[in-house]
Amino acid sequence: MRKPLFLRIVEGVEAHDDYFKLTMDCCGQLSFSARHMCTTTLRMLALGTAADAVGEMVRTGESTCLKTIVKFACVVVEVFGPEYIREPNVQDTEKLLAIGEWKNCPKGLRGMYEGHTR
Repeated sequence: MRKPLFLRIVEGVEAHDDYFKLTMDCCGQLSFSARHMCTTTLRMLALGTAADAVGEMVRTGESTCLKTIVKFACVVVEVFGPEYIREPNVQDTEKLLAIGEWKNCPKGLRGMYEGHTR
């Protein structure tokens, strides 16, 4: 993932939910930063690893990893959902079909299944 995209996600998540803001606990310890929590969550989603394995890599507890991934998913849907998570319209579908319709198909097979219903 490119850095500007990652930072946009972090800023959107941090602005929407106070859970991702840097705070100090009752013992005077700083909580994890939004970048740290987003990195942890994206590693879990991208690699498909368990929370305890990622927690060891980034020094975060398993329960914190699990809580963070749930909150992250909810916030991303709320913040970026209306713009990016939507049903494709007719123009989107036509554009995608025009881009990759027969790109990877061998020349001898092009058009072989056009017009068939099954």
